[in-house]
Amino acid sequence: MSRLEAYNIADLRALARRRLPRGIFDYVERGCEDERGLTRNRSAFAELKLLPRVLRDVSAVDMSTSLFGSPVPMPIAIAPTGSAGLVRYNGDLALARAAAKLGIPFTISTASTMNLEEIAQAGGRLWFQLYLWENRDLSMEVVARAHDVGCELMMLTVDIPVPPNREFNLRNGFGIPFRPSRRNLSDMLAHPRWLTGVMLRYALTTGMPRQANLPAHLRAKVTQMAQPGASFKGDNLGWEDVARIRDRWPGRFLLKGIVRPDDAERAVQLGVDGIVVSNHGGRNLDSAVATIDALPAVVAAVGAKTTIILDSGIQRGSDVLKAIALGARAVLVGRATLYGLAIEGQAGVERALGFLCAELRQTMGLCGAPTVADITPDLVQH
Repeated sequence: MSRLEAYNIADLRALARRRLPRGIFDYVERGCEDERGLTRNRSAFAELKLLPRVLRDVSAVDMSTSLFGSPVPMPIAIAPTGSAGLVRYNGDLALARAAAKLGIPFTISTASTMNLEEIAQAGGRLWFQLYLWENRDLSMEVVARAHDVGCELMMLTVDIPVPPNREFNLRNGFGIPFRPSRRNLSDMLAHPRWLTGVMLRYALTTGMPRQANLPAHLRAKVTQMAQPGASFKGDNLGWEDVARIRDRWPGRFLLKGIVRPDDAERAVQLGVDGIVVSNHGGRNLDSAVATIDALPAVVAAVGAKTTIILDSGIQRGSDVLKAIALGARAVLVGRATLYGLAIEGQAGVERALGFLCAELRQTMGLCGAPTVADITPDLVQH
C-alpha cells in the first residue's frame, strides 16, 4: 500500500503499523490482557444495525452542532493521548493544529511530552485532561496553568485507579522507564524514518521525551524512573477529591471513564458539566463493558441533566451516528488521529478526521437525517 492509498481509518492504521516500531505501535493500538475489551468495543458497534428513513430531503446534510454553548462543525473532538510525542516529533502540537484548523476541540493530556503552554500556541478550542500525581499540589499547579493558557474545560480521568496489565509492553521491552535491549533496539533500527524523524530530532533539540507538564526539576526522561511525588496515583482518589477539584476549576468540568448510571448520577450531584462514557479504549480492564453498550443506561439516568460524550472504539462515521442516536452529544477519537499523525503529521490527522467527517455525512444522508437533531434513537436497532 503506497502512502497515498488510504481511503479509511483502517488504511491509515496499516500505514502507521509499517512506519512505527512495534513497541510504539502496540502501545498506541493494543488493549490489555487478552484484549477482549478492545475487541468488544468494536464488535458492539458492528452489532448495532441502522433503520434508515427514506424519501427525506438530504440534499444539504448539516453535521454542525454545539458543545458546551459553542458551535462545532461536527460532533467530534480529539481525545487525550499521552503517546503522541512518541508517534511523531512534537505530535501533540500537530494534533492541536489540525483540530484548530477544522474547528473541533483538542484535549491536552497531562502525560504529554510537550508542556501545555507550547501546545496552546496552536489556538482553537482547548480542553485539558487531568491525571493526578502523587503530589497533589503539583496537580493543582498544572490545573491553574491549564486555565491560564485558555483551556475552557477540564476532564478528570477516573477509570485508572491502579496500573493496568498491559503485557505487550513487557514482551516488546517498552516499559516505563524504557530499558534498551537487543529486541527493542533492533525494532527501532528497523524503522529508520521513525528513528531519524522522531528520536534523532529529540536528541538534537530538546533531548529525550519527558513528562513535560511537571516542574523542570521533576521531569524524568522516558529512560528514567519518576522522581518522588511525580508518579501518577489514583488508587486513593475519591468523590470528595472530585468535589474539591470541581470547586477549584472555574471552567467546564467533566469526568472521563464512567460506565455506570449510579456513578453518573453521583457525578451530576457534584456539579459536573459532562460525563465521558469511556473504558479507556479497552486498555485498562479487559472485561469492561463496551462503551456503546453502556451508553443508553447512562443517558437514561442523567442525559437530561448533563452533556454526555462517548469515547472508545470510534473507527467509522457510522459509529459516530450510532453514538449520537443513542444519546451522546459528541464522541472522542484517539487512535484514529494517531494513525494519521504517524504517517503525515498534521496533514495525516486532518486526513483521518476527513474520513470520519465524510463517512458521517454520507451515513446521515443514507439514513434520512439531514441534521444532527434528526439522528434519533429510532434509527438504531439493537
